[in-house]
Amino acid sequence: MDEIAVSTVVYLPPEEIYEFLVDFPRYADYSKHLRDVRQSGDGSPGTRYALYFSWWKLTYTAESKVTDVTPPTRIDWTITKDVHAVGRWRVEELDDLPADAPSDADTACRVFFEVEYDPDSVSAGDIDLPRFVSLGWVIDKLRPVLQKEAERIVERIVADIEGQPRRVELTIHSKPGS
Repeated sequence: MDEIAVSTVVYLPPEEIYEFLVDFPRYADYSKHLRDVRQSGDGSPGTRYALYFSWWKLTYTAESKVTDVTPPTRIDWTITKDVHAVGRWRVEELDDLPADAPSDADTACRVFFEVEYDPDSVSAGDIDLPRFVSLGWVIDKLRPVLQKEAERIVERIVADIEGQPRRVELTIHSKPGS
């Protein structure tokens, strides 16, 4: 399994962060490659999403489902078509404000975006590849794009959720072998 995990500090209470994150269709506004999101459900377990991606010469629709929620700290999901992948948003309230917190901050949380996926679970028949392009080549090229996309989404969400842009320090988490 490969893993993408990005986190940053957000200066709001966990409840406000959670309500923002559970509104998944707006993620297309933050992503360079996610073109559209269609939702069936209210964000609770069982809610399904069709995610329309476009990158290079490829277009792909990922289908996902919310598997569990623990308001205001966690939203778990899985991809239900073509690739074995699971992910989550986690919100952990911090006991103390970081030293570099804005002067008007009252509370802080570390927000995590985590995805685990098995690139070997995708077969060439699952994706419409251009002629003479191998699935292995696409997967190798896509790994850094996915990491950068996760970083971009988290940075843009922080600016939107806090109501103003600021320099965001991202922490990239990885496990051995990723």
